[in-house]
Amino acid sequence: MGQRPTSHSRQIPVVVIAGFLGSGKTTLLNHLLHRSGGSRIGAIVNDFGAIEIDAMAVAGALGDSTVSLGNGCLCCAVDVSELDGYLERLARPEAGIDVIVIEASGLAEPQELVRMLLASEQPGVVYGGLVEVVDAAEFDDTRAKHPEIDRHLALADLVVVNKTDRAPDAERVLALVRSLSDRAAVVPAAYGRIDPEFLFDCKPSEERIGQLSFDDLHDHTRDEESTGHTGHLHTAYDSVSFTSGAPLDPRRLMRFLDSRPEGLYRIKGYVDFGPYDERNRYAVHAVGHFLRFYPEPWTPAEERLTQLVLIGSGIDAPGLRKELDACVSDAPHADEHGMWGVLRYVPDPGEGEPGEPGVEEPPEPA
Repeated sequence: MGQRPTSHSRQIPVVVIAGFLGSGKTTLLNHLLHRSGGSRIGAIVNDFGAIEIDAMAVAGALGDSTVSLGNGCLCCAVDVSELDGYLERLARPEAGIDVIVIEASGLAEPQELVRMLLASEQPGVVYGGLVEVVDAAEFDDTRAKHPEIDRHLALADLVVVNKTDRAPDAERVLALVRSLSDRAAVVPAAYGRIDPEFLFDCKPSEERIGQLSFDDLHDHTRDEESTGHTGHLHTAYDSVSFTSGAPLDPRRLMRFLDSRPEGLYRIKGYVDFGPYDERNRYAVHAVGHFLRFYPEPWTPAEERLTQLVLIGSGIDAPGLRKELDACVSDAPHADEHGMWGVLRYVPDPGEGEPGEPGVEEPPEPA
């Protein structure tokens, strides 16, 4: 679907990758850098050792704290106290960053990082989800050493069960992780390979005129992957598209969003609420437990449609379409209180503290 330039559309999603030492966070980050689909990734990491040295050597002059890579990726070694400053730098339009990925330390507390992001005063960024990476082969041992992993899994928006190729009982681990996760999408992976579209919208490499990307520089690895021992991407995502020429009822849509099913990770697109707001369509951004709406004026010649894309793992596509169909309304008049649920998630200028309208806090562990 087309997307006009608006203030909210320039907000850059910030994805947090967490997990204990050895789970495969760095491997996942490197995979995203190499398979960004032409998108520029701003990576905030704890240590330069986390980024492949050969990637640095491509086009990077290594400074005290940053390295510029050939695909325009800006990688920052950062302490949590410096986080807001780096977000401000990466969110500047001249940086040309499309998505920011934070690789948390193996000992970091994910909930605190998420709270910092939700409390950030940087208008150019928006929370893009907490990804928890676990090692399927060592999951039982990790859980015994770090019982707090149960709490981390309950907070996650997406759980990547990595190294399933090395685990003799991967299905048991997957089932256990799903039981510990609070409606999060749980996906298996080997070598940290998940589809980047789970996390951000990949741009065609043709859009980056005159600029080499990791995809170009490492094009030979594609052939190796298609025939070698690593195989193709282990994790495919499920996608559901929904379009309606009739407006949606805001109360019904909020009931649907409040009961989002397990495995549904992202929702994006635009909603027409018809008589409830004749002037605006509402861009929706949902990732895991996080939800925001952004009103945008309709243009005079624009066809008024609701257009949504839902992304997840193991989701019931026909069931989701049926639920969205049930949100359609042909009521000619609006209930004066009908939009209250939606407006709770419309951020006002200057808002951003957890618990304020427009920001849904990560759920507290049970």
